[in-house]
Amino acid sequence: MSSDFILETRNLTKEFKGFVAVNDVNLRVKRGAIHALIGPNGAGKTTVFNLLTKFLSPTTGSIHYNGLDITAEKPAQVARKGMVRSFQISAVFPHLSVLENVRVALQRKLTNSFHFWKSEKSLEALHGRAHELLKEVDLDSFANTLTAELPYGRKRALEIATTLALEPELMLLDEPTQGMGHEDIGRVTELIQRVSNNRTILMVEHNLSVVENLSDTITVLQRGSVLAEGDYETVSRNPQVLEAYVGLSHE
Repeated sequence: MSSDFILETRNLTKEFKGFVAVNDVNLRVKRGAIHALIGPNGAGKTTVFNLLTKFLSPTTGSIHYNGLDITAEKPAQVARKGMVRSFQISAVFPHLSVLENVRVALQRKLTNSFHFWKSEKSLEALHGRAHELLKEVDLDSFANTLTAELPYGRKRALEIATTLALEPELMLLDEPTQGMGHEDIGRVTELIQRVSNNRTILMVEHNLSVVENLSDTITVLQRGSVLAEGDYETVSRNPQVLEAYVGLSHE
């Protein structure tokens, strides 16, 4: 395996009671790139994501991260190696402040447990790093705000901050702009671009404008198989891709 690629799948296949959801997928994610996984509904994007992050086990095939075969590893093992998934449904604690949410994520990184019983004073050592992360996602001015009071787009930014707290080498983003208005989409797109420095990002994204603006490489899935791959210009001109997207607008 070339060290140019941080993540590779080889003949990755997943069957559910005879239904082939993912079929012989060979994916190679280049180190330092933003790689998008797209396709019509039912194309197998989320199943591939669940296989990569070990929430599902493949029927056949293998997954390699930084040269290591991680096919049989558990989600927590993969995350500790630096491959961290940010979930499509916002995964933050609504009744904690923004700062406290990041601090919880930092505690997980340091001790692999929440340690809620620790005194406030003993946790203050984490505040400096928490504020750094909040600045990185433009949320430092919201540090003491109750998370439940944040607008939706800001909650997604907080979720990215809690993912960054785990110091990922490879971030997997599942529909990062799902359900957002135009302004939030712009903010989160800019944020993903910013946090991609010195990191690799693999994302599932339905918004083709976001994909066009961010992605170095795009893999198009259809019916569980790779239909096409390349940069946006190459993929968007592919007749098979155009056919797969008939009826889907360029958002």
